[in-house]
Amino acid sequence: MNTPEHIPFFDLSRQYAEISDDLQAAISDVLASGAFCSGPYVAAFEEKFAAFCGTSHAIGVNSGTSALHLALIAAGVQAGDEVILPANTFIATAWAVSYAGATPVFVDCHADTWTIDVADVERKVTTSTKAIIGVSLYGQPFDVQAIQDIARPRQIAVIEDAAQSHGAKERDRTAGSFGDLGCFSFYPSKNLGACGEAGAITTDNPDFAAHLRRLRNHGSAQRYHHEELGFNFRMDGIQAAVLTAKLNHLPAWTARRRALAGMYHRGITNPAIRLQSTHSDSEPVYHLFVVTTEHRDRLAEHLDSQGVGSGLHYPVPCHLQGAYTHLGYKTGDFPNSEYLAAHCLTLPMFPELSDAEVDRVVETVNAYTE
Repeated sequence: MNTPEHIPFFDLSRQYAEISDDLQAAISDVLASGAFCSGPYVAAFEEKFAAFCGTSHAIGVNSGTSALHLALIAAGVQAGDEVILPANTFIATAWAVSYAGATPVFVDCHADTWTIDVADVERKVTTSTKAIIGVSLYGQPFDVQAIQDIARPRQIAVIEDAAQSHGAKERDRTAGSFGDLGCFSFYPSKNLGACGEAGAITTDNPDFAAHLRRLRNHGSAQRYHHEELGFNFRMDGIQAAVLTAKLNHLPAWTARRRALAGMYHRGITNPAIRLQSTHSDSEPVYHLFVVTTEHRDRLAEHLDSQGVGSGLHYPVPCHLQGAYTHLGYKTGDFPNSEYLAAHCLTLPMFPELSDAEVDRVVETVNAYTE
C-alpha cells in the first residue's frame, strides 16, 4: 500500500528552488559592494516598496516589531497614553504599545471576519486614546473607513499592522496606505519574506518619514549628532536586496494564493468547518488560511493522520497573556477573540502548493467528523 506524500503546512524550500538564481545574484551584489548596513540597496528597496504600496515613503527597519514600535513613537505616543488594538493578534502588536510606554487597550474582533470590532473601538475611546492599531489579520484588511471615521474627528492616529497583508486592497487602496503609518514584517514566512529579519514603515507624511529615519539610526540625521533617544533598528543591505528581488514575484504569488483560497472556499463543504468571512470592499492576500471547528485538536490529529500539515495562529489572545496580567483582563472579556483562539486551525497555504495537494487537503477536511 502506497502512503500518500506528506503535504507540508509551509515549505520555503519550494520558493527558493524557483527563484534561487535571483536571490544568489542579489546577495552576491551586496557582498561585492560591501554595502551591508543601510546604504543603496536599502534605499532602492524603500523606493520600490513605497511605489508598490502607493505611499510617498517607505522606511526599512530590522523587523516588523520595530516598525510598530517606531511608528507609535513617530505618532507621538508616550507614557500615559492609551492605544486601542485587537486582542486577537500576534503579541508583537501589543509589545510595540508597551515599548512606547503607553497602555494597550484591547478590543474584541468581529465574529465573522475576525478583524477589529469597530463598535468595541467606539466604546473604548477616551481622552487618553492616542492611536488605534488595525490589524489586517491573516491578510484580510480590517474595516479601514469605519476606523478612520472614529479616529479623524478626534485627531487619533491610525496605525496599520500590515505584517500579514502585503498587497492587500481595501476600496482601491493598497495595504500600507490605509492609515497614517503602515507597518510591515518581512519575516521569512510572510508573503514577502526576507532571508532573515526585516520590516518597514510606510507613510505619506514627510515629517513622520524624516523622524523615522532618525529613530532607526540612533536618533541621528547627521553622523555623531544625536538629537533624541534613538535605536539601532536599521535594515541591512542583504535583506533589502533579497526583498527587492522577491518583490518582482509578489504579484504572481498573490494571484496564486487567491486561486488556492478560491479552491478552499469552493471545495470545503463540511458543516463542522467555518471559514473567515471577507469584507465586501476588500481583496485579501491570504497570508494564512484559517478555519474554526468545535474540536480543533481532533481536526489537527485527523489531518496529520492523513499526511496533511496544519498550524496554529494564535492559541492565546493578547489580553490573557501572562505579560499583561497587570491590566486586569479576564476570560470572558472578549468572547469572539477567545472563541477564535480556542477553535482555530491553519491549513496549508503557500504559492507553491499544487492543485492536487489542495484537492487532497479539501478532501481530508471534508472527511472529518467530530
